[in-house]
Amino acid sequence: MSDTVTEAVAVLNQKLGDAGFDGTAKFDIEGEGAIMMDGNGARAADEAADVTLSADADTFRSILDGDTNPTAAFMTGKLKVDGDMGMAMKLASVLA
Repeated sequence: MSDTVTEAVAVLNQKLGDAGFDGTAKFDIEGEGAIMMDGNGARAADEAADVTLSADADTFRSILDGDTNPTAAFMTGKLKVDGDMGMAMKLASVLA
């Protein structure tokens, strides 16, 4: 597991807090690995999900840091979404 994935799991769990996430989502970080999010929080894993978000490591880090809006990243093609768009919108509010 890469340092980027390890760091991202910690940040995502902090952002989720006690709220959890009512679905399954996968973040596919190019060249680094994958992160799963569900009702139990975030963890390093690569499993089937309701929605998969794909981006390079720099874009993903920028979204987590709050420097890039996830919707803007999607609209400019830096973030790809495959699956349930409603679930992707819920994720955008968690990441904001």
